[in-house]
Amino acid sequence: MKLILLGPPGAGKGTQAQFLVEKYGLPQISTGDLLRKAVAEGTELGKIAKEYMDAGKLGPDDLILALVRERIEKTDCADGYILDGYPRNLAQAQAMKSLGSVDVVINLVLPMEELVTRLTARRTCRKCNAVYNLTARPPKVDGICDSCNGELYQRDDDNVATVSKRLDTYSAQTAPLIDYYRNEGVLKDIDATHGMQNTLASIVEVLEAL
Repeated sequence: MKLILLGPPGAGKGTQAQFLVEKYGLPQISTGDLLRKAVAEGTELGKIAKEYMDAGKLGPDDLILALVRERIEKTDCADGYILDGYPRNLAQAQAMKSLGSVDVVINLVLPMEELVTRLTARRTCRKCNAVYNLTARPPKVDGICDSCNGELYQRDDDNVATVSKRLDTYSAQTAPLIDYYRNEGVLKDIDATHGMQNTLASIVEVLEAL
């Protein structure tokens, strides 16, 4: 099963991807993770990626596509994979056709107001980088990480102004993918407003029907 998770920042793509990894045993592929791993290992693609990252720029579409291609050719992707956060724009989606077809694109749907609330309530551990949400997944002790007792803080990119800009960028660049995949006949909208477990149940219902 080849699956793409779509949805704006704060929709819960990463959380749902982890649930699906556990349930179906498919690898989760995050382009951010691929970039960091390639740079850390000093691969040819990693050296190119590092030049862009050092300049504070996003990697070009062909570089990201090459990293994804390299990843899905590994043996653990033989039965499928879960793409989280890729493709990010229409050009990437069209280029992805060279990697073969996908079975389904899950689009997590939430109103803008709830996304802002979710994202500004996010807190990150300074020690282990665990992520909490004051409304959906609060720590057991306010301001303290459950795992390592580290201090929780609000990242600069989780304030209202920055969050609003991120959502605007998503609407401009990534939202057009919804129409693209709908026209391809593989898009399934999932209402993600009723909690993590209910959202997962809706996703599983779609996947079991494939």
